[in-house]
Amino acid sequence: MDGNIRVRNPFIETGFGQEHLIMNRPLRVCWFGTWRREYSRNRILIAGLRSAGVEVVECHAPLWGGVEDRVRLASGGWRHPRFALRLFQAWFRLLTGLRRTGPWDALVLGYPGLFDVPLARLAARHRRRKMVLDAFMSPWLIAWERGLVARAPFTGRLLHALERAALAVPDLILQDTPQYAAWTRREFGVPPERVRLVPTGADTTLFKPNPLPPPTDGSFRVVYVGTFIPNHGVGTMIEAAARLQGEPEIRFRFVGDGPERAEAERKARTLGLTRVQFDPPLPPERVPACLAKADLALGAFGTTPQSLMTIQNKIYEALATARPVVTGDSPAVRTLFEHGRHLWLCPRQDAEALAEAIRFLSRHPGLCRTLAEEGYARFREVGSVEAIGRALRAHLEEAVGR
Repeated sequence: MDGNIRVRNPFIETGFGQEHLIMNRPLRVCWFGTWRREYSRNRILIAGLRSAGVEVVECHAPLWGGVEDRVRLASGGWRHPRFALRLFQAWFRLLTGLRRTGPWDALVLGYPGLFDVPLARLAARHRRRKMVLDAFMSPWLIAWERGLVARAPFTGRLLHALERAALAVPDLILQDTPQYAAWTRREFGVPPERVRLVPTGADTTLFKPNPLPPPTDGSFRVVYVGTFIPNHGVGTMIEAAARLQGEPEIRFRFVGDGPERAEAERKARTLGLTRVQFDPPLPPERVPACLAKADLALGAFGTTPQSLMTIQNKIYEALATARPVVTGDSPAVRTLFEHGRHLWLCPRQDAEALAEAIRFLSRHPGLCRTLAEEGYARFREVGSVEAIGRALRAHLEEAVGR
């Protein structure tokens, strides 16, 4: 690396004046790897650090395509020589970009960063800096939940071994809930002292509070914005809508796409649901306006391990727009939110319980307003860009010894 980078390295330059200069300048982080630029987790963490006064320099190379491409890779395509070529081309671009980043205090692998761990380890060791991995979601667990491991057991074993090896490398690992961290410890042997928690949160540069609008037609609008996957339990939502056919004021809107969307639409047609509307996915900047038209936002009701261990970003986004939220109960949700105060919880994969919760909330507008106000206040404390930035900055400063 060039002379400027070596001079700015406190592990090499031990003169008091230079160390004093480095330790008192703002924390500088390199957000590194083939992480997905469009993914909300990366946007929120980067924005959070910048709001906390941390300088973030991005060193990124594209690798991942759309949903179909990622599913194909998880099904075994990552072992194909074509993927190896894609990966090495991305690594070459990363190394080229890294030379232009200047000095930094920590190298953070954004999500997903599993395949970038070997390169990041070399880069961090070369500069004698700490390496941090955002292990937001387990690729092996995603593949297992979607049946890919059952269809390709050998690929599943390889992916599990790769993830275990990758998680043994970083100086610090980021996860979003205590439940997910505990699962990672059991499954991959990650010691708890190397894990720090950073909630998923929502991008408060996009999601802002809006007062609950008075319905102009007397309707109660229930909105789901998200992916149609088993984690989220859209089938349970459709069945709940069927149980509410006798409540003409309750209307449902489903916005998004995913492998279970076609089945959800088929079920709605079969059940003759006339007050259920399906819309295509929206770009992130249009989601807040969609939620602003909701009287109640739906969270997640699946019973997969990942659904139970996480607090989905759709929950944070609805709270950030000051909307009352009903979602499936879980220990993860209860670590940060209180039932009946910040949001409304009901049993998972239980259409009758969800229908009763929606019916009850539709008849108690005062409770909905309280949930919206208290939920937003709690979100500001734990899930805003600013709150996440403060938490992540503290973890990074601890890691680099500042």
